[in-house]
Amino acid sequence: MYRQTHRITLTAAVLALLPLAAACGTEEAGSQPAGADVGGVTGVHWAVDGVTVGGTAHDAPAGAYVTIDDSGRAQGNYGCNHFTARASFDGDRIRLGDATTTEMGCEDKPMKFERTLARTLADGPLTTRVSGDRLTLTTDGGDSVRLSKVQDAPLTGTRWNVTALGADGVAQSLPQDARAHLTFEEDGRVTGRLGCNKVTSTATVRDGNITLGTPSTTRMMCDASLMGIEKRLLRMFDGTVQYRLDHRTLTLTSENGESVTAVAAG
Repeated sequence: MYRQTHRITLTAAVLALLPLAAACGTEEAGSQPAGADVGGVTGVHWAVDGVTVGGTAHDAPAGAYVTIDDSGRAQGNYGCNHFTARASFDGDRIRLGDATTTEMGCEDKPMKFERTLARTLADGPLTTRVSGDRLTLTTDGGDSVRLSKVQDAPLTGTRWNVTALGADGVAQSLPQDARAHLTFEEDGRVTGRLGCNKVTSTATVRDGNITLGTPSTTRMMCDASLMGIEKRLLRMFDGTVQYRLDHRTLTLTSENGESVTAVAAG
């Protein structure tokens, strides 16, 4: 069954993440917005590999990431919820402030990681160290966030793992056993799994839209929660959806406002 759901609104951070805004709300003297001389940190999609707190390593769920642009705007995903923040640099140290986040409920494991990552990013200025395609952010207390540089994923040829479904401004994360995914092929087909059954259809991509044809599916029966996910995904077919690519996250939005969020596999 789905976990608790919340209306998606950018707020002053949910209670569990309030320390990020509180600890990082002001800039130190001498700090500057992210700019040219930041050691290769900005302009990169950094996938979060894990967090080490008190000597204990915590592996990140798929889809956790951080990006910082040259204007000092940071955004990413804690493991469940998306966030934005303001980044300022002082030499090789970075501070994140004015954080806002969505309020979606997920499975226990990604939510636990999310709280750990948010607290670590909030723990004062972080020392940055870039080594090849790896970035490490370290607190003064020795806790650290490990990240890897990843390339943007193309729409076609990528396996998109569905992570959430949305309707009427409310998003629901998928349970881990759903394993729903879609792949848009170069030959104009889309294939995948809807949570229970496999699906094949046509997919015509044009001007930010994808027109999906009539779906052909297998006919297995699964748990009621998986069949409910499948029913909602099937409503995307036989119609046109808008798509938005953000590095390795794909969002499909139907004409009636229902949405599908997916992250690139691998």
